[in-house]
Amino acid sequence: MPKHHPKHYYLNDTVYFITSHVYKKNQYLNAESSKKILYQILCQTLKEFNYKLYAWVILDDHFHFEFKTRIGDDLIKVMKRIHGKCSYQLNNMEQKPKRKVFQNYWDYCIRNKKDFYTHFNYIHHNPVKHGYVKNIDDYLFSSYRYWHSKKGNEWIRSSFREFPIIDFTLKEDRDFPKRK
Repeated sequence: MPKHHPKHYYLNDTVYFITSHVYKKNQYLNAESSKKILYQILCQTLKEFNYKLYAWVILDDHFHFEFKTRIGDDLIKVMKRIHGKCSYQLNNMEQKPKRKVFQNYWDYCIRNKKDFYTHFNYIHHNPVKHGYVKNIDDYLFSSYRYWHSKKGNEWIRSSFREFPIIDFTLKEDRDFPKRK
């Protein structure tokens, strides 16, 4: 199966990790306003489908989020709505009608607590990994600050100690240059 058409599984009451890239890795999400649009659409869509959001991060050319489904078969509708609404609003805002914004998405079913927190930490560390910031606290477009304020510094630090970050980047994407 071509890498741009990954196989998807649609499971009820299952935690997923999602990665979605902007088409051809263009930086269509580089403006703060673009990130806010995507975040609002993400939250609104997950709420409409009764999906529970655990963690998220939005970068200039991709985003990740971790959530729990209610009805797994709705996952494709959720992603189409997020991609479609965001594309429409960004293209309208930038006066670029019909521009392709998103390429596809990759999903992964979380299997256990360790898997959950490893992906949770990966999401929050992503801005550091890609060179946006040196300190996770400095990045605005992720759920890290929410969890830090809700659970505290010791909880966050123990989570990173107990569930170290693993690089889930595909081999072919590792050569992609970091943000300068």
